[in-house]
Amino acid sequence: MPCLEWRLPVVLLALVLGQTGSSVTPRVSFSLGSSGRTLTSFNPLDLLNGTTLLLSPDHNTLYVGAQDAVFSLDVSQREGIRLMRKLEWSPTEKDTEQCSMKGKRVADCANFIRVLEFLNASHIYACGTFAFSPRCVYIDVETLSMSERADEGRGRCPYDPYQPNTALTVDGELYTGTVADYRGNRPVISRHLSEAGRGDLKLDDTLGWLEDPVFVRSMFIPVEEKIYFFFSEVGREYDFIDRLLVSRVAQICTSDVGGQRTLQRRWTTFAKAQLLCQNNGELPYNLIQDMDLLPPAEGAPPEDALFYGIFTSQWRVNSGHSAVCAFSLRDIRTVFSGSYKVLNRDSLQWSSRLQEKIASPGECGLHNASDTALRFVKENFLADESVRPAGRGLTLVSQHTYSHISVQSVRAASGRRYTTLFLLTVSGHIHKVVLLPTGPHVIEEVQVFQQPQPITSMKLSPSKGVIFIGTSEGVLRFPLANCSFYRTCAQCILSRDPFCGWDSGGRRCVEVGSSAGTALAQDVERGHVDEACAGAPTAACPPGVLVSVSLNEVVRLHCQAPSLLSRQQWERPNSRLSEELYLQLEDGSLSFVATPATLGHYLCVSVEGDFQQTMAVYQVRQNSSPPTRATPSATPTQALTELRTPRVPARPRGPADSTTAPRLTPLHTDLAVHRDRGFGEAPGGPSYLKELLVVTGLLVVCLSLLLTLLMYTVRMHCHNRTAPEPPTPPRQRGGAMEPRPKAQPSGNSTPSNGHLPNVPL
Repeated sequence: MPCLEWRLPVVLLALVLGQTGSSVTPRVSFSLGSSGRTLTSFNPLDLLNGTTLLLSPDHNTLYVGAQDAVFSLDVSQREGIRLMRKLEWSPTEKDTEQCSMKGKRVADCANFIRVLEFLNASHIYACGTFAFSPRCVYIDVETLSMSERADEGRGRCPYDPYQPNTALTVDGELYTGTVADYRGNRPVISRHLSEAGRGDLKLDDTLGWLEDPVFVRSMFIPVEEKIYFFFSEVGREYDFIDRLLVSRVAQICTSDVGGQRTLQRRWTTFAKAQLLCQNNGELPYNLIQDMDLLPPAEGAPPEDALFYGIFTSQWRVNSGHSAVCAFSLRDIRTVFSGSYKVLNRDSLQWSSRLQEKIASPGECGLHNASDTALRFVKENFLADESVRPAGRGLTLVSQHTYSHISVQSVRAASGRRYTTLFLLTVSGHIHKVVLLPTGPHVIEEVQVFQQPQPITSMKLSPSKGVIFIGTSEGVLRFPLANCSFYRTCAQCILSRDPFCGWDSGGRRCVEVGSSAGTALAQDVERGHVDEACAGAPTAACPPGVLVSVSLNEVVRLHCQAPSLLSRQQWERPNSRLSEELYLQLEDGSLSFVATPATLGHYLCVSVEGDFQQTMAVYQVRQNSSPPTRATPSATPTQALTELRTPRVPARPRGPADSTTAPRLTPLHTDLAVHRDRGFGEAPGGPSYLKELLVVTGLLVVCLSLLLTLLMYTVRMHCHNRTAPEPPTPPRQRGGAMEPRPKAQPSGNSTPSNGHLPNVPL
């Protein structure tokens, strides 16, 4: 097998080198319940596991297939979801008891609605797991009542509520991809409820047409009269890796009625091919998670339709990452009309050797073909070539794990159309992404539920401008546009949201199409604010904040980021921010130790693309008196230690309302603005000349007095120690008055000899 000989080294090389590809970051992020992103939820206590959603043709009614019930919800209003009717459909106690006796959990023995499709304008066909014994019923749309007799659901609905499946109806016939046995070992693609003269069809179980598939989605292409099934399965054509999983696209024709002798009641138009979501020289993202169809633009040929899919990887090097790939209908057609692999029934090995093409596998109208032609398509159903992405590259690579996708083409204010993706992560967030010539741009990230939901579904309603999300606790309404969040022209343009444009007359960001006859400013591809907001008024400089500190105190100045894509720059008038004195943290704030050299003005400037705006203005000055604090604070040593080894703060999750004032240059203009606001300093910075003179004079006087006192004390001490005692008066000879001799002390004292005592210096 020459095709495998060169693929093996490529795979091994990719395992060694790892996966490349750039990831994208949301511009803004909203947490659950944020005032900046309003969501509408419908969470009654009796609505559990809303796994299946169905919109009416006018998109005014949403049908929810949940656990043991079907709900009819009124979603005609832009805000709010109202319950219209509820149909209870649960197993009996006997059914639940038999299910638990088979070793199943009681919680899994409920009836989980997994199929909910319109048969016609008046009835819905619903199928549920029904305690591991699938059942199907007809539901009247007006009264939401079901038929008295239930149909056998085997082959139409899975037994296990956690088993993936897909289903759709075309002209009143049901096409499903699921498992047809209790253990889930018999995968089948089948047609049910066939019209008169057309029998139900399914795959031949003995041919190995499916290898442990996991069905994801099925879509009907009217222009081709074909249904495409998307799933992942074991790739038996690769024998160098055990259980290598691959993504597939399979097709069947709705006009198929099976063969006359060969392939009776079996598909004669079944064919499958590999979907290869891969960059050249890299490991493929080989596990498909979801798929959605983007119809061609008006006037474009049907072959321009694109299938956008989410793929994850089986390889550990890409674990936790996701990729989005787009496949064109033209490329799928080309692969199915090409050559097919040959399966050796003895060795069960696939090969790509040339052979005589007796028939064209996958071609519609083979039910009248000869037995020889039908035997050929029976054994040659795997296309030799793989379907590669449109543009031969990945549309998007993310470090998040996506589970569901919805795609829409949006007409911008300029009239140009942009493809917008809505990606649901397993962690409970929606990423809104616009695809640009320069690459994908994540407009926003919105948290839609707190805990990861194992079973969810999404239904896009372009006419209503919303996405309905089914969760384990209810239904969520997610508006596609969020233009009112952007308060200024700059933020509206920087969002690069094709749904939103700036109305200069109303001075607000509005949804495109909501203001008829009004020219909206918008720049989706570049986001140039200066050009788009040339005539729009700009907001004033943010008010200055006075910060009083003590010397040697650690100061931290905060700067709110307008978006997660902006970066913050700090500036000082007539001064340079030295790395030895200043530390800018991850959240954009500035930290430093208060010294005479670091007192003064500070400006925080946010830069996003080629647009700059002043976000904060500070004046840091010294306290006139020691501050009193109600709570104990860290010592200066601890503060300096924390400054040198700061904790990395979390990135702000949501932007604040920001101004659009341009960056003020030169810097003395900023100071003039601050002086007008009441700071009262000279242009060169704050002046403390009077205080300095007074303090200097007092210091000189104190030093002089202290020096004088010290000198006087030393002089007196030296004088007392070195001065002689006064002499004894001379004795008067011959006088009557003789002085009495001084009494001698007792003890061992030496009697005086009449001389001065020997006083040491």
